[in-house]
Amino acid sequence: MRRRFVLLLALWLPWVVHAAEGQNPLTVYAAASLSEALQACADRFTVETGIPVRLSFAASSTLGRQIEGGATADIYISADSEWMDYLAARHLIQAASRHDLLANRLVLIADAKDPIALHISPGFPLPQALGADRLAVADPDSVPAGRYAHAALAALGLWDAMASHLARGENVRSVLQFVARGEARLGIVYETDAKADPRVRVVDVFPAGTHPPIRYPVAATHDASPRAPAFLGFLSSPTAAAIFAKYGFQRP
Repeated sequence: MRRRFVLLLALWLPWVVHAAEGQNPLTVYAAASLSEALQACADRFTVETGIPVRLSFAASSTLGRQIEGGATADIYISADSEWMDYLAARHLIQAASRHDLLANRLVLIADAKDPIALHISPGFPLPQALGADRLAVADPDSVPAGRYAHAALAALGLWDAMASHLARGENVRSVLQFVARGEARLGIVYETDAKADPRVRVVDVFPAGTHPPIRYPVAATHDASPRAPAFLGFLSSPTAAAIFAKYGFQRP
């Protein structure tokens, strides 16, 4: 029912709040892994409605803390439920607007020219494959991609062996760059990140049971503009679904 309500708002609101020259844009704070796909959605939304959208990408943890600190945002999209729960507990989002927007998969990547072959399974020889090199991961203490990586390595019996041999990135796109630039031989990112950069390739996919499901919850913030439901509705539309699918995202 809530999704149908949001979709109806998306159809109705553009007629009420059709953009005028110089109006303030909607501000969307979103997980870094959404960069290309969400930009494409925002561009299409603006063409259809005339409502400008300003996007800010970073680690979900960074953005969540910024909102907590008073940063102005209309919509927040996290790469896990924990940071959305964090804001909900502080009454900084509109709970009725919250829903899971997208899903993703966790993958092990290498340089596109690196012939390394590994099959991810309990106790697979990751430490031996790396040797003196390090494994690039987003910060497992706070960043969702790092938390998923920590959970997966622990489930596979490898966390203790790898914990002191990590190259920690501030977000998942930093990890992607570590591997793409040859600063780390292997890294753990989302499948969509690997598809976004031809300099890397997927070595293997982590089994779904090794980590919590990767979900992207979205919600309007407590002080969101009245135009925010229009963009939320668009993000749940068939048009947006096709854009997200193009970039490798799945529906939850």
